[in-house]
Amino acid sequence: MKMEVLTDRRGLPLARAVGPASRGEGDLAEHLLDLLPDRVALPPTVVVVADRGYDSDGLRDRLAAAGYELVAPHRKNRTRPARNDGRRMRRYKRRWVVERTIAWLHGYRRLLVRHERQAVLFQGFAHLACALIAVARL
Repeated sequence: MKMEVLTDRRGLPLARAVGPASRGEGDLAEHLLDLLPDRVALPPTVVVVADRGYDSDGLRDRLAAAGYELVAPHRKNRTRPARNDGRRMRRYKRRWVVERTIAWLHGYRRLLVRHERQAVLFQGFAHLACALIAVARL
């Protein structure tokens, strides 16, 4: 089971997506951004900071068409020309905020070790953990 979390710049979870472990991270990223609530005010260009697993030219183009800017380092085995700008990659230093939120989620043992057989129960516990983290941070 793979879980991805969308946070704001303070680390509050805004949305989460759960999918099978065999599904690509780029596919889950687009689904995760679709789950973003409408009441969240967004600037004209939203910066999405992600890790190397999201390095895909197709994903960059699709996110740019939707109004998002993907900041992710290139994979080491990339053969195509680089599309990253060094100035934009400075924002990658803020990736620790997302990693901290994931560590907070792993503080709940049911999310760290999946005991549930049904994905619906796992999603429910993930939703509950995100709500508890948001309440504790406010």
